[in-house]
Amino acid sequence: MSVQDDDSIEELIQGMDALHRRTSSDQRQLFRLVAEADRREAWRDSGSRDMAAWLSARYGISDWKARRWIAAAHALERLPRLAAAFSCGDLGIDKVVELTRFAMPEIEAGLIEWAKRVSGASVRRKADLAVRQLIDEVRDADRSRSLSWWYFDDGKRFGLEAELPAAQGAVVARALERFADKIPVMPGEEDACYVDARRADALVALASSRIAQDGDPDRATVVVHAQLDSLVSGQENGAVEGGPVIHPETVRRMLCNARVQTVIEDQAGEPMRLGRMSREPSAWMIRQLRHRDFGCTFPGCGARRFAQAHHIVWWEHGGRTDLDNLLLVCTFHHKLVHEYGWAVRRDPGRMAQWFRPDGVRYISGPAPPLVSAHARR
Repeated sequence: MSVQDDDSIEELIQGMDALHRRTSSDQRQLFRLVAEADRREAWRDSGSRDMAAWLSARYGISDWKARRWIAAAHALERLPRLAAAFSCGDLGIDKVVELTRFAMPEIEAGLIEWAKRVSGASVRRKADLAVRQLIDEVRDADRSRSLSWWYFDDGKRFGLEAELPAAQGAVVARALERFADKIPVMPGEEDACYVDARRADALVALASSRIAQDGDPDRATVVVHAQLDSLVSGQENGAVEGGPVIHPETVRRMLCNARVQTVIEDQAGEPMRLGRMSREPSAWMIRQLRHRDFGCTFPGCGARRFAQAHHIVWWEHGGRTDLDNLLLVCTFHHKLVHEYGWAVRRDPGRMAQWFRPDGVRYISGPAPPLVSAHARR
């Protein structure tokens, strides 16, 4: 880079610094006017319920930020050093707003020097710790907790939205992170950008383990409707009772999970028979299955957490719910069998054999060394 380029960059930075100082001075003046407008109730007769609502509507900022600005505007009137640091641009607006939450005249000089050396997040963290929460605010946060869900119009996706008090949300977040760390990654989702997908898998795993242990088998049962011909051919979808239409392969995987019952219908939609709830392995059978297989039977896996009983001959094809027709698979490899085209069956020695979607048997471990044509001869 040439000296001329260095000079132009320095001029650019100096120009930015000058604009920052000017902007900070203007923002300080704005805060003076905000405090005065609040005292004089300038928001009345404007259709707003208070100064924060008026400020939010007029300048397009959030209600939360508007309330912080108003509180900071009043606080700066008794904090001259902090107000001066704001006016000259030594401290930006975000740090100033946070400092006004807990600064006092006798300590503001030291706080200003400290705030210059740390990040805005550090200042906010200190403010959060220093400001005593009002019990009414805590109760309001608790009363506003909510969780709702819905099915999208396309029938393929499920939406979930929750709002919790921060302490309870931290428990949920920690549980999902812990489960997500233990769940294998689906094919093609190895990158870090799929962390949200793994959290979604963790939520499903938590719910699956809970519903499988429910003491009320009727209320905890997920009912799937499917026509007999489409279930065998895989040409048409099934439907979750009270929920969306689902792919035939997803129906088949659900039939391997606890607490799922099928209602087999003819082409007119009339029930022909109820699926056999006895297809769910009994408690003693699950214990024996875990003792025999120990973990997921996919070569090299062995995962024990979230391992499920899978019917080798699928249940809707007449496969029996007995130990000879069952093996343990984790949720990851269970999806491979149903949604990703893999297959599994037993060899004459009763060992599980896994096959890729192209029919080639999967064998774990490194490939054998290549042998040259000369060596083969």
